[in-house]
Amino acid sequence: MQVNLSAQLSDRFLDPKVSSSQRQVALSVSALVSQSQQAPLNLCLVLDQSGSMAGKPLDTVKRAACALVDQMSYQDYISVVSFDHKARIIVEHQLVDRAESIKEKIQGLRSAGGTAIDEGMKLALQELSKLKTGVVSQAFILTDGENEHGDNQRCLQFAQLAAEYGITLHTLGFGDDWNQNVLEQIADAGNGAMCHIQTPEQAAGEFSRLLQRIQSVYLTNAFLELALPSHVRLAELKPIAQVSPDAIELPVQIHPTNNLITVRLGDLMHDVERVVIVNLYIDHQIFSQANQHSVPILTAQVRYDLPADCQTDLLSSPIDAVATLAEDFKPGLDPQVQTHILALAKYRQTQLAETKLNQGDRLGAATMLQSAAKTALQMGDQHAATVLQTNATRLQSGSDLNDAERKQTRMVSKTVLQVPEE
Repeated sequence: MQVNLSAQLSDRFLDPKVSSSQRQVALSVSALVSQSQQAPLNLCLVLDQSGSMAGKPLDTVKRAACALVDQMSYQDYISVVSFDHKARIIVEHQLVDRAESIKEKIQGLRSAGGTAIDEGMKLALQELSKLKTGVVSQAFILTDGENEHGDNQRCLQFAQLAAEYGITLHTLGFGDDWNQNVLEQIADAGNGAMCHIQTPEQAAGEFSRLLQRIQSVYLTNAFLELALPSHVRLAELKPIAQVSPDAIELPVQIHPTNNLITVRLGDLMHDVERVVIVNLYIDHQIFSQANQHSVPILTAQVRYDLPADCQTDLLSSPIDAVATLAEDFKPGLDPQVQTHILALAKYRQTQLAETKLNQGDRLGAATMLQSAAKTALQMGDQHAATVLQTNATRLQSGSDLNDAERKQTRMVSKTVLQVPEE
């Protein structure tokens, strides 16, 4: 088992007639599968059973959870936590070798009370922590409402704690009344995905899709480590972001002793690449200092754990991103990197639109959504372009966006979505 790591520059050639250049480096990271056995899953389902989930919503979630149990291996581990205004353990941490007993307990869920997401997260971390090595630890957190009986800051703290312990958190918003900011913060800090289950009928499909994603995880607790030579620096504002499989602004840590730049990635899958964009400024003095026309402007490695073999703190081989001074320079953007850059632009333009909308600037928000729609078209994301332009037109006509439209806007900004089947 090892890491598949590659680097592509937005344009690997630089103009010698100028003193500095800005370039983006796209780093693609995935697990390269060998003959090693995959580690078992250690999964906790955290399910909202508040009063608003009564009837069809909770019934469909229970069926989806039971179907997920049937898709898991007997070597996997599961626990189930439910919450309303308080949390309780429905299925204690155990092997998935008594599926009927587990499903019977899930079917016993009854709706009542309010919503305290952080209480459910707390119990989930306790259950998942019962097995710390040799597993891929994940949590699915599903809710349909606001965290009115909980503390949103506490949710974020639990998500950050989960990441420190190598536990990945995925959030599933059910219906249209959940708080997208809270669920996105939990998923981003917990290195997971945010999903939207707009109708009860979509619950089983979203559970199954997420399960397939985590079943492809072979490496965990991954960090990207970057070294920059002198005369190369990070952009000052939001210098590093993930653009695939989800758009996320990545926090950067710079070690004071060796200037090593560290970014947490979380899980590495074997069939889905994580693509990270690094925004750099290059002082051309680097070429005269090296007395060469081609020089590395960035060196990247990945530090990771291999749970199947209970190995931790492994380090991949380093790779370089190399830039070249070209006497006959002509700009030539790499088309694949350009698509990644456009995905990040779509995400950030939509964020600006949301900010303007929250400030009451409806026309400003519409303008930014139109820009995001054009960006989506440039990268070939027709579904996102349609959603973004439709919502821009609504705002221009004087209408507000309802909760469903706001959530759909957020979802298409973060990723390239499959168009739902009719």
